[in-house]
Amino acid sequence: MPLPFTPLLVFIRDNARWLSAGFLLTLFSSFGQTFFIGLAGNDLRATFDLSGGEFGALYMAATLASAASLPFLGRTLDLMPGWKVVCFSMPMLALACVAMTLAPNVATLAIALYLLRLFGQGMMTEIAFTEIGRWFVASRGLAMSLVVPGQPAGSAVLPVLVVLIAGWSGTWHVGWWLSAAVIMLVGLPLIATLMRVERVPNATEVKSQEDHATRDWTRAEVLRDPVLYMLLVGLLAPPFIGTVIFFHQGYLTELRGYSPLAFAGAFPVMSAATVLFGFVCGWLIDRFGALRLLPFFLGPLMLASLCVALVTPVWGVYVFMLLLGVSNGFTGTLMGALWPEVYGTKNLGGIRAIIVAAMVLSTAIGPGLTGVLIDMGVPLPQQMLGMAVWCIVASLMLAAASRKVRARQMTPA
Repeated sequence: MPLPFTPLLVFIRDNARWLSAGFLLTLFSSFGQTFFIGLAGNDLRATFDLSGGEFGALYMAATLASAASLPFLGRTLDLMPGWKVVCFSMPMLALACVAMTLAPNVATLAIALYLLRLFGQGMMTEIAFTEIGRWFVASRGLAMSLVVPGQPAGSAVLPVLVVLIAGWSGTWHVGWWLSAAVIMLVGLPLIATLMRVERVPNATEVKSQEDHATRDWTRAEVLRDPVLYMLLVGLLAPPFIGTVIFFHQGYLTELRGYSPLAFAGAFPVMSAATVLFGFVCGWLIDRFGALRLLPFFLGPLMLASLCVALVTPVWGVYVFMLLLGVSNGFTGTLMGALWPEVYGTKNLGGIRAIIVAAMVLSTAIGPGLTGVLIDMGVPLPQQMLGMAVWCIVASLMLAAASRKVRARQMTPA
């Protein structure tokens, strides 16, 4: 009698090349994620004599610029194979890591942050989700749940490594130099090689695609679709709120009296929860569809926001990081599987670039806006109460959007 997990093992075995490529892409996106950049936040502020608000504004400007660039750069995934996009994106990410340590002034620092956000958080995630969305149909949710853990794996390992390397070397620069070396010597050749072979869906998947076909929207049609903006009200909450927490981790540890290592030690808790609930979400997507999950996925994020606002002992860090991991697991898998279900796959690269740009925009506004409010005397815990309310309102919007999309899919074109 076959074991219950045998089909999963067979799926992984048969698709190891493409799943590994997607996992590594999300893993290497860590070098442009806020949690990684935030580890050097206090050192950068001290080096350039920046207040929390000033550094937040600089980070916001760099991220806004990357969000504006991403729709144009992401369109390359509709024009050339994904492995070729990797071959120019990853060297730029490595260059940005080095530029962070060599920046002689604030202007150069802004350019380094721009490149990190564009080619790290932006393009690595864009390539992974676009290619997985095209390669898989019937098991898209499962495939996404196996790819998304790359980023939480990075958040589980990198913060502790960076803290230890900085303590051993006496400077934060060494961790960034090693990051650039790993990107170029390990990540680039491995990912490009894995992606050189395109995955061809089998007959069962083709039949599933025909049975659940969604017409292929153009980018212009998507931008005119009111449902897009209803969806974004909710889908931008996780990147906004998560970025705020990670970016202000130094501020929060000082405010509450936590040790930096205690906060870094909570990242594995978040990562484990992200992986576990990513699998749960993938199973739910393949069974019920991404649209039906929309009204419910912000619940854990709402609870995490309340925990940051109201729980002050150090154990509260582990509780809100656990809840944030549950939210990330649902969000990452859902975001990867949702857009092909809503807008089709033919122009997925360009459409996803718009979505990712909006997400990057939210991560730009978050640190800048909250940093200004902190400078004005509004503490972060108080701001988190407002973010919990946002999650509740957004859930109602997502429920309405889900009904609209499912209704128009049942209506003949």
